[in-house]
Amino acid sequence: MSENKNRSSQREQDWPVIDPSQAPRYSDVATFMRTRRMPIDRGLDIALVGVPYDFGSNVRPGARLGPAAVREASRFIRRFNPVTKIDPFALVNVADVGDAAVNAHERLKSIDLIQVTFEEIHAAGAWPLSIGGDHTIPLPILRVIAKDKSVGVVQFDAHSDTLDEVIGTKINHATTWRRAVEEGLVDPKRMIQIGLRGSQVSESDTAYGHSVGMRVITIEEYEEIGRAKVIEEIGRVVGDGQTYVSFDIDGLDAACAIGTGVPEIGGLSPRDAQVIIRSLTGRQIIGADICEVAPMYDVTGHTQLVAANLMFELLCVMADAKAKHG
Repeated sequence: MSENKNRSSQREQDWPVIDPSQAPRYSDVATFMRTRRMPIDRGLDIALVGVPYDFGSNVRPGARLGPAAVREASRFIRRFNPVTKIDPFALVNVADVGDAAVNAHERLKSIDLIQVTFEEIHAAGAWPLSIGGDHTIPLPILRVIAKDKSVGVVQFDAHSDTLDEVIGTKINHATTWRRAVEEGLVDPKRMIQIGLRGSQVSESDTAYGHSVGMRVITIEEYEEIGRAKVIEEIGRVVGDGQTYVSFDIDGLDAACAIGTGVPEIGGLSPRDAQVIIRSLTGRQIIGADICEVAPMYDVTGHTQLVAANLMFELLCVMADAKAKHG
């Protein structure tokens, strides 16, 4: 017990988090959850990273400003989770490593630059927890962390993002998971999509996911079988293997998260999302993202506050997994 406490004290000395009981939450430069801004280093366990890219969006732009807005909103986050009893900062070394590089004028060049940033994180032995950016960004991330072995995926979303092509492009926020499966990064039989809903281009919008074996749970099925059964389904689908979590903020009801590019009514509640993410504790969650936060469409700041809280829940799950599995 004493040895673990000493390790925790040394960790907090080397990888400090601003204590909200000792310093005003509005002070200092905003970082994710008030962690210190640190370079990517071998001592890092979980990298909090922004990905300010929204060239993949074909509706409302603005998700490039998501990382900055969530950093500000995460000033409200404290360090201890009273439900899961996890203090992620005591378990592992966590730092904000800044934003992935992007090219302001070239879409595909930006994808390459994002991938380079995550290669640096991966080479340092850290697991990434990212704030996008539109929902294109899981592709360059998975090209790094799943290049040697495909992973399972838990996807929260209003849309399947499994189209083949949109406006003549094959890499955008509506094609991410099709490309990821085609490239062997994701095992579709270990992938579950939660909360799909809204009008579609055609009846075949979700056909690809079904054809390759994804577990697709529409919001109608979610309501029919209930949250507890959905949690059981997640466990059945992803099992104990390495798993990535991708949370498109439009998976939430538009009333709870209007600050996004493609808002859809009738979705999940933030409470649903909290409980489901907490249920992932104990699984090998080796990376995660929250995407499509476009703060200019929500003058209240509510969307980014929800995203910051869900980011903390994901951090707790990942810190627990990192401490146990390394």
